[in-house]
Amino acid sequence: MAIAYRVENYMVQHGVEYDVVTHAHSHNSMETAELAHVPGDRLAKSVVLEDDEGFVMAVLPSTCRIMLGRLSRELNRKLRLATENELSTLFGDCEPGAVPPVGLAYGMTTVVDKCLADQPEIYFEAGDHEQLIRMRQDEFMTLMDHARHARFAARM
Repeated sequence: MAIAYRVENYMVQHGVEYDVVTHAHSHNSMETAELAHVPGDRLAKSVVLEDDEGFVMAVLPSTCRIMLGRLSRELNRKLRLATENELSTLFGDCEPGAVPPVGLAYGMTTVVDKCLADQPEIYFEAGDHEQLIRMRQDEFMTLMDHARHARFAARM
């Protein structure tokens, strides 16, 4: 599968430079990092949340878990995990379980954990289980220019 078209269009619109890294089929972000020989702190993953106001994408390193209470307080919302059915509807150009952490490309409120700014480069799912996008940290932050930035991740 190619890069999710909404993500590719978003990257083109923002003029960012990126490479595509191919790896063996993976089932989760930690396995992806291992198979692609990428430090887990540099692999950004997405967690899609929701409440009565709509959806929120949280973006954090694959080595971390989301502190839902902290993020809910930060955004002043009562967030819960979105369902698999909702994800398949929202991200129709992606394989199930391979949601790129570029919620803004889907018109979704996005919040990025500040610790990603400490990494020299960022990798993320391209929309399938066999390709990653790799870009410099400043290019990734260009994509996240309209996202909110907060601290809500904790090491696993």
